[in-house]
Amino acid sequence: MNAQAGIKNASQEASLPQDENQRLSWLMRSIEGNRFLPAPDPENVFVGDGDYRAIGAEYLGHFVRIGGLRPSDRVLDIGCGIGRMAVPLTQYLDPMSGRYEGVDPVKEGITWCTQNITPVYPHFRFCQIDLAHELYNPGGSLAGQDVVLPFADASFDFIAMVSVATHLPPKEIDAYAREAARLLAPGGRLFMTAFLVLPEDLERAGARPKFTAGKDEGTWYGDPSAPLGAIGFDPLIVDGAVEKAGLETLSIGLGHWRGTESTHYQDIVVAGRPGKAA
Repeated sequence: MNAQAGIKNASQEASLPQDENQRLSWLMRSIEGNRFLPAPDPENVFVGDGDYRAIGAEYLGHFVRIGGLRPSDRVLDIGCGIGRMAVPLTQYLDPMSGRYEGVDPVKEGITWCTQNITPVYPHFRFCQIDLAHELYNPGGSLAGQDVVLPFADASFDFIAMVSVATHLPPKEIDAYAREAARLLAPGGRLFMTAFLVLPEDLERAGARPKFTAGKDEGTWYGDPSAPLGAIGFDPLIVDGAVEKAGLETLSIGLGHWRGTESTHYQDIVVAGRPGKAA
């Protein structure tokens, strides 16, 4: 699938039956307003801006409506941070058939999650992966392009990479796509957010960030002094990584970072592993 041809307006979400859509909307509002759900102190949220609960609830909606997440899915959250996506999923995933694994290079986030989420929701587990990253884990012992996560082949139905590709160099996009393909069961989906920079985006007055050309062809930097703070890609780079990994791009939804109307800020890529889900 050609990425340029496959791009569609992000508002074209998967159609849910009316009763399911209403239940999901109710659940999202409930999560956003539930002060009994675990949440870290705001000063400890080391990645991501905005309201912790509200953004988590928003992405639960995107996972279901755009990514096709089901309550029975086995979920891997790559770059789980301090549990922003995990907390709302505790209210959605079936405790008997669904499960969640979160991985991140930042030890403090994993520690908070294991202390505040796992004791109440034992089907939610977290693991630090000591991957090197110049912003989040500069002393890491493992190179990102060699990433191998400690899980068996085909052990997940849904993999989330929210605000991960926006901080990775191109060679690591390929590596993470390969690892996602290994870990997904047939019929499984990869839900990945990214900045997909189109030529017309560079001229939009309302685009945030304002990208300038990066040192590698097809890359774009929001801030050249900190390239991995916000890195964008030509869509064909991301689509090519997905295709080389053996996955199929199912949909690409454009985000409102570029100053156009959308239901979400970053662009969303959904890819699938060929085959029939169990």
